[in-house]
Order: sequence, then C-alpha cells, then structure tokens
Amino acid sequence: MTDLIACLSTGKGTWAHVSQLIAQEDWNNVFLVTNDFGLRFDTRGKGEFVVTNFDKGIDSMVEDIVKQLQGKLKGFEVALNLASGSGKEHMAIISALIKMGVGFRLVVLTKEGIKEI
Repeated sequence: MTDLIACLSTGKGTWAHVSQLIAQEDWNNVFLVTNDFGLRFDTRGKGEFVVTNFDKGIDSMVEDIVKQLQGKLKGFEVALNLASGSGKEHMAIISALIKMGVGFRLVVLTKEGIKEI
C-alpha cells in the first residue's frame, strides 16, 4: 500500500470522513496535517500529526510541513485527501509535496469505498 496524507482542519463532518478513510485501507503510514486543535483527533494508533499554525503565512506553513515529512514518506507517490480544510491549507500541503519531489493521487471516501479522483 501507500502512505496517506490528509488535511485535518475544520468543517462539519470532515473529521468523520478522514477517520473512515484511515480505517478503510491498510496504509503504510498516515500523516495528518493539522493545527493544535486537530491534536484532539483520535488516530487509533494509525496516524502521525504534522502540526502547523493555519494562521501563519503560507510559506511558513509549507516549511513546517516539509520539515516534519522529510525522510518519512515511503516511495515517490502518496495518496492525498483534501476533504477537510481551506484552500490555503490545501495549497500549503500541495506545495510541500511538490518541493519534496513527491507525486500524489487524490483519494476520497465514497459509498463504494475509497476512490481515486
């Protein structure tokens, strides 16, 4: 399987989506990009937090994400879920992955299971 990176921010129902996405697949690693508030999320031992301050400038957010993911990803491609969060948060995650030279597939949980979109 592959590593999963998911944005874990605010939004009604998005934490449930991320929780089910984690549970439905046998991921190598799970990295949840979040802020201090997101540390309340129960990973059930299947995830690692990548913490940044969503109120910071985007360059600082990208730097935080790169620092915390560097050397931890297995392979050259990850599964990426952006169902939770804002455009700024999404752009920071995408920028960090590009700067690290990591490709990504967008994945989402549907009624039929996990789908690549």
